[in-house]
Amino acid sequence: MWEEQSEVQTRNRRGSAIKKQVVDYETRHKPGTLVIETGERRLYLVLEGGKAMRYGIGVGRDGFTWSGTHRITRKAEWPGWTPPPAMRKRVPDLPAFMPGGPDNPLGARALYIGSTLYRVHGTSEPWSIGQAVSSGCIRLTNDDITDLYERVQVGATIVVNH
Repeated sequence: MWEEQSEVQTRNRRGSAIKKQVVDYETRHKPGTLVIETGERRLYLVLEGGKAMRYGIGVGRDGFTWSGTHRITRKAEWPGWTPPPAMRKRVPDLPAFMPGGPDNPLGARALYIGSTLYRVHGTSEPWSIGQAVSSGCIRLTNDDITDLYERVQVGATIVVNH
């Protein structure tokens, strides 16, 4: 089910963008690791010296949440999107494939997570950041995913906590 922008904006209590920032972050994870805290609606890129770059994210809605540890196995700029069969069954009018571009749901960049169907990606719906509206993928604004894309290496560990 796709939601209208006005409905999501009405629910957005913050009413403004969630800005990325460097924060204190004590962790056992090594620098370069992505840690996603779905309850906080935040993604942390672990940096040196007890710091992390913190980004606002959109997460999976009820019934589409997950957790685990994987690796980033691929990166793509302006990726094309092939909705999985289960999603096309839920939303029959989805195209079988959508080429990359500004209107593509994956946005400007995508980080592919192992052999899962999930990605960390940009969005053509920036008002959804801070919300639980996706089918399980982690979304950032296009500016933030472009920044993160430049910082993350293929092979990086990604930890999703729910």
